[in-house]
Amino acid sequence: MLLKKNIPISYVLGKVKVEITLLALYSTVVYVAHTYFNFPGVSIPIAIPSILGTIISLLLAFRSNQAYDRWWEARTLWGAIVNDSRTFARQVLTFVDNSYDEEDKRIMKERIIKRQMAWCHSLSSHLRGQNASRNLGKHISEDERRAIAHMDHVPLALMEQHGSDLRLLLRMNWINEYQQVSMDETITRFCNSMGGCERIKNTVFPVTYSFYIHIMVLLFVMLLPFGLIELFGVFQIPLVVAISSSFFLIEKMAIHLQDPFENKPTDTPTTSISNKIEHDLSQLLHDEVVQDKVSADGVNKSKNAMYYIL
Repeated sequence: MLLKKNIPISYVLGKVKVEITLLALYSTVVYVAHTYFNFPGVSIPIAIPSILGTIISLLLAFRSNQAYDRWWEARTLWGAIVNDSRTFARQVLTFVDNSYDEEDKRIMKERIIKRQMAWCHSLSSHLRGQNASRNLGKHISEDERRAIAHMDHVPLALMEQHGSDLRLLLRMNWINEYQQVSMDETITRFCNSMGGCERIKNTVFPVTYSFYIHIMVLLFVMLLPFGLIELFGVFQIPLVVAISSSFFLIEKMAIHLQDPFENKPTDTPTTSISNKIEHDLSQLLHDEVVQDKVSADGVNKSKNAMYYIL
């Protein structure tokens, strides 16, 4: 998703440049036919396109609301992924404990948390139809990459590896049964959010509904010059272009919002969200390493002090 505070006018006009050109030509033809050739029946009462425009406005409003609901649900699901990722990292850092080997404990924590970063990036690519296993080398080991290489659903495979590590931690008594259940519930929420995103991705917005509205919009813009020609003369050309362009823009906006995982500027910003999750989890890992180092230094200093006392 392209995040910008100010949308360029060129981007907006680019969405309807073909429609604007055709409408300008069409309105000009209607004006010339009415003014210079005096074709009978060129003018119609303004009430006809007014009634049709009112009906289309209501349908477009409903259409836009339905499309925004799909986009907002996708954004809500990814908001839950952000919260659950932070929760999962906190659980890993605070639950996993091994008093015998600090290095093994650190490696295990780092492996699980980095795999969670990889899961977010792979889910983003998976929803957009891209290669979900690309650029995961900096997050997961070579053995883990080989394990998921043959999988069509990479995010699901990474979740399965999460579950395997939880089972291993429980068997080694690095976590207790209550902690294992709590962490497994967090993984279940990841799967639920992933399933919700896939439901939006795979549920096609009714094509016939969009097609019927598009036909009505075309009928409206074709009738509009005939209703304005008597009142505004040549000025009906820019009026037709402006009014019709607004209808086309609203229609296109709804079409873009209805599919939030198509790698378009109007997408849910899954890449930015994944980068934010990676940043937050990396800081948690760094803080954990620093704390472990400080604790180890404190123990060493205590041992040295005891040595000198003896």
